[in-house]
Amino acid sequence: HVQLVESGGGSVQAGGSLRLSCATSGYTCIGWLRQALGKRRELIATVDTTGSKAYTDVVKGRFTISQDSAKNTVDLQMDSLKPEDTGMYYCAARWGKCNGLETLFGYFGQGTQVTVS
Repeated sequence: HVQLVESGGGSVQAGGSLRLSCATSGYTCIGWLRQALGKRRELIATVDTTGSKAYTDVVKGRFTISQDSAKNTVDLQMDSLKPEDTGMYYCAARWGKCNGLETLFGYFGQGTQVTVS
């Protein structure tokens, strides 16, 4: 049974940083998705237990996904934040390897709000 709990959201000024954390009870592939108001949820970063990572172009070079197997957490370090990064951020998981940005997830957390002004 996979349990996902996000933390670390909040409000920040443009150019600032936030670090999101996803506590998991066990996984092999984790992703971070976000959904802006009125828009579709989009997958922005993935990592799996092989260490393979993928990022969507709009966050590449600014966001970093990392995993701590000992703590069962997957973090998303977000730097150089822009107002368009505002949205609800969700952690998601699946068994098996990730398939980059084509990964389909079966488990989702409740989300954490990020607001950039």
